[in-house]
Amino acid sequence: MVNVWMTNGTPTMPGILNPLTAACDQGYVPDEVWVLSNPGVADYVAEATDRFEVIIDAYGGDADVSVHELEQETDFPGIIDFYRSTIEAALDQEDTVAVDVTPGRKFMSAIAFQAGFKFDADHIFYFHRKAGGYYGQYYAEIPRTATDLIDFKEVL
Repeated sequence: MVNVWMTNGTPTMPGILNPLTAACDQGYVPDEVWVLSNPGVADYVAEATDRFEVIIDAYGGDADVSVHELEQETDFPGIIDFYRSTIEAALDQEDTVAVDVTPGRKFMSAIAFQAGFKFDADHIFYFHRKAGGYYGQYYAEIPRTATDLIDFKEVL
């Protein structure tokens, strides 16, 4: 059984890395990372891929990072299929699945949120910065009292 982390690309590194770092800090260290990318964020996703491995290694893990490329940002069936197929495959293996709804465009977060519930992910995480003054900063630079990692599977 492994921990799976699912997220999507965004042009801000803290937006894609902070949720993962917060999850690791709270004990959810993924063994597999699945990232949804599209042409508009492909360079950022490539950069984040290397950083995912560094973060996970710092928490004692060793994750495989896989990128799923969309041909266009608004490939809604493709976005849904990414979440459905990845969650279902992981659950078939009795893995633990966490969907990160923090980064990306609103429609991607909305689809990820709904897919997490519909396809029964174990966690649906959102990294909340309580104070606006920390925009663009990395998790290590932000006081813990100014952040919260919300698991919507626990809230709803």
